Parts: sequence; structure tokens; C-alpha cells
Amino acid sequence: MVGVSIFTLAAFGATSIANAANWRYAHEEYDGDVQDVYAYKFKEFIEENSDHTLQIFRFGELGESDDIMEQTQAGILQFVNQSPGFTGSLIPEAQIFFIPYLMPTEMDTVIEFFRESKAINEDFPKLYAEQGLELLQMYPEGEMVVTVDEPVTSPADFDGKKIRTMTNPLLAATYEAFGATPTPLPWGEVYGALQTNMIQGQENPIFWIESGGLYEVSPNLVFTKHGWFTTASMANKKFYDGLSEEDQKLIQDAADFAFEEIIGHIDGLAEESLAKIEEASDNVTVTRLNDEQVEAFKERAPQVEEKFIEMTGESGRELLNQFKADLEAVTGE
Repeated sequence: MVGVSIFTLAAFGATSIANAANWRYAHEEYDGDVQDVYAYKFKEFIEENSDHTLQIFRFGELGESDDIMEQTQAGILQFVNQSPGFTGSLIPEAQIFFIPYLMPTEMDTVIEFFRESKAINEDFPKLYAEQGLELLQMYPEGEMVVTVDEPVTSPADFDGKKIRTMTNPLLAATYEAFGATPTPLPWGEVYGALQTNMIQGQENPIFWIESGGLYEVSPNLVFTKHGWFTTASMANKKFYDGLSEEDQKLIQDAADFAFEEIIGHIDGLAEESLAKIEEASDNVTVTRLNDEQVEAFKERAPQVEEKFIEMTGESGRELLNQFKADLEAVTGE
């Protein structure tokens, strides 16, 4: 019996090793940023609960956002983390996150929305699947903050200013509505463009402004309360569909685990990042729009909604209606 047990164990071990795979995962951020933390929590779960290994590539190691998406669709990468700001070129409906003042800015409400939203958890996976992508998890990173060459408190203050946007038509429409001139640029060119005054501003979560040093060349931080930065982890669908049920469950559980970990990570992150910025520079100003000032920007939002429906048609209109119903369910408004 002992001999059989050892033989069986050895055979099982050989099979286990043979079935083990090294998967590749790329994201859009730097060491220690939110997507990086999510990726390493995902890796931790995969490697602790299977014989698989996960290799992670940070921003720039395999190119820009467009590059890593192409590599994922081609099957070179098994996993990618990309924000709807870039995915919007593939999935126009994903641009919904860039309609200003659609999302709440209170963190607990935002988290509940991501957990409960039918639009996010049922509708979006179908849209991603049409592009050969298995949507694993959408999650928030932080409130959007605008940095500019001088403080801004009204749409008139944006007049004549070039604001960097991702290659996202709806985000461009938002800044046009706000009175600025949207200027699409790859992330790797933003710091230099701010430094040389080729652009006068940009938007990002505060932790990215801190880790990327953007406050050094764009020191006026404006909290406009217009939205949260959202991102998504996904897999190549052909790869995912070819996995065993056990491995599919492993991946889904890893995505859920990383989501819960990242929710804890972002709690207080904005305040911590802002404190680091203010400690590092005496030139930084912080402007938090009051209700009246916010209202002047919010009045411009309906024209962006109209643009979204124009770009996405009836499917976009239905998604927007579901989005609003989901928000109403968590806010009670």
C-alpha cells in the first residue's frame, strides 16, 4: 500500500507540474500604484491556490495601453488591466464612466455601486465578450482631480487651456463642454508636455499625480467632483474559455479576492497622496469647488450625455438608463 501511495503521489505531482502554466498579465501603472497592487493580489491568490505562476508587466515594459490590449487580443498576454478611457475605442459603451457628474464621489457609495450595479456586473461582461475579452472585474481607483497651470473655479477659467485627455472621444467631449481644448496624448508624454507648456493641464486620481510627479510641473490641484477613475481587469476570452472549470473558478476567485483587497487599499489613499504632495512642494495649491461652482460645471453634463448616446446608439441609451437606475438604488435619489 505504501508503494502504491508513493507512486500515486508521484504521478499526481508529475501531472500537476505538467498542467502548471506561466501566465502573463500587463497593466497601465507604476510600481505600487493601484493597478499594480491589484495585479499582485491577483498573482498572490493564483500562486497560493494552484501550481500556476503569473508574470506581471508594469507600465512601459510592453508598451503603452494600446499595445498591451493588442497583445492580449492576440493571445500573447493572458490578462490585461486597462481603463475604459482606452478600452472605449473598442467598446464605445465603456466611455460611460466619462460622463461628468454621473458617478457619485462619496467612496462608500461608489464601492456599493460597483458591487451591486447590474450595468457593471451583467451588461458590461457581454460587451467585452464581443471583443474577445472576458471581463473579470471592474473597480474604482480614485476620484478624478484636475491639475492646471493656474487655479480653476469656473468653466470660463478653462478657456484657451489645452487639457490632456486619453484617446477617448467622450472624455474629449467632457473637456469641450467644460470650455477647454482637449488634447489626446499617450501617458508617457504627459509630464514633458506639461513641463514645456504644450498642454496646460490633465486629470488623474491624486495617487497618480503624486507617483508620476505631475504636481512638479502642474502644481494647481482642482477637485471638481466630476467623477471617479475606473479600471477593469480582463482575460483573453479564447484563453479563458479553453481552461478547465477549476482554473476558471480559480481566476474568478482571484479577481474577487483582489477586488476586496484593493477596496481596502484605496481607503485613505487620496488623503495620504495629497499629504505627500503638499510636503514635497511649496508651490502646490488645492482648490475644492463649492456647491455653486460645481453646479456651473454640472450644467454642462447633459450635452456629454447626448454625445454618448449619439456615439453608442440604442445600446448606449439602455446602458445609461440602467446605470442611472443602479445609482438610484444605492443613493436613494
